[in-house]
Amino acid sequence: MTFPDDFRWGSATAAHQVEGNNLASDFWAVEHVPDSGFAEPSGDACDHYRLYRQDIALLKELGFNSYRFSIEWARVEPEDGVFSRAAIAHYRDVLETCHEFGIAPMVTLHHFSSPRWLMRLGGWEYEKTPNRFAAYCRVVMSELGSLIPHAATINEANIATLTRQMIEDMTGGTGSPAPVGVEQAPVGVGPVPAGPAVDSGEPGADALGTTADKRNLFLFTWSETGMAVVKRSHTMARRAIKEVSPSTQVGLTLALQDYQPGPGGEKASDRRWAAAFDSFLPALDGDDFLGVQNYSRVLVGPDGALPHPEGAELTQMGHEFYPQALENVLRRAASAGVPMFVTENGIATEDDTRRVEFVRLALQGLERCLADGIDVRGYYHWSTFDNFEWMLGYKPTFGLIAVDRETQHRTVKDSARRLGEIARRNALR
Repeated sequence: MTFPDDFRWGSATAAHQVEGNNLASDFWAVEHVPDSGFAEPSGDACDHYRLYRQDIALLKELGFNSYRFSIEWARVEPEDGVFSRAAIAHYRDVLETCHEFGIAPMVTLHHFSSPRWLMRLGGWEYEKTPNRFAAYCRVVMSELGSLIPHAATINEANIATLTRQMIEDMTGGTGSPAPVGVEQAPVGVGPVPAGPAVDSGEPGADALGTTADKRNLFLFTWSETGMAVVKRSHTMARRAIKEVSPSTQVGLTLALQDYQPGPGGEKASDRRWAAAFDSFLPALDGDDFLGVQNYSRVLVGPDGALPHPEGAELTQMGHEFYPQALENVLRRAASAGVPMFVTENGIATEDDTRRVEFVRLALQGLERCLADGIDVRGYYHWSTFDNFEWMLGYKPTFGLIAVDRETQHRTVKDSARRLGEIARRNALR
């Protein structure tokens, strides 16, 4: 079968992970704290802030017709209420470059990193963060909305839920956010656990110019208050975007794991899905699309996540090699009743042949979903480049394109060519 004529084929990045030198952000401050738990700071990253034009041209050359990237709030609004005309002009250039090369942009307005000034107010537990975020979205979309056909307000709005599940699994159900080793990560999603400095408070707080009780970074805010702030931020941002750019399709993205019950784990598995997905359905009411992000499955027993099956192939993240998870998650998420995009799907591995196989099997599942009438409108591979992977630094390699961090030279992997060929013919075979 062929995919729909207007199917979006692309790859995805996040500003802090590829642009480099995101000086005004909370993550930049914390990752430079001694003993922060970060393997290394982001530094120049992939220098995408400077090299975006050649990178977008390369995506077009490979055969892709879309590119998902984020606009960095900390660059656009480096101080509370102060908006950078230069940053807005930069992102206008990025968007116009996409259109010049026939690449449809999908923009994410918040991908994990936030302005450090937000931490002085209370971060993602501050009751007026939704107002601040909506105001930022209004400015960006007033200026750039005509160039943005699809906008996701918040990346993985439910990530705190998954992180809290991981913490509970690792602490025997206590839920205490004790320091987590940097090699650990929520099963099936990217590397997002808190490190010692983030958990212990003062070092990270000092770097951000705030106090421990206000140092609520997006990734490390697990409270019910924090999750309510995130949901309200999305709904207020959607309203603001629709007011100034009504033609832009608006949604959010969720990290959705393929929860599979082991013996006696049926109820526990259902509870995890309800927390990660069902609890966000009210926030999705009024959205134009849902971004689905999946990497693997989680086996669930009555008392929590179960070990991987004996002999299972594992990725650099310690996740099971299980591309079939994407199909399972898409079928389950279809209950939201809105069109879906696969906004992230991929694998961290040094063996690119396994990435090729992972993508092939994942897309076969996506093809079956389409054949059954499930409304999926695009596939974005994570990630475009081998880039900065938060706490784990540059060790995990998710990219279709390798980057020499000394020279910033790009090397296209076979997986990029294979996926580009699929995109060009709009069919697997």
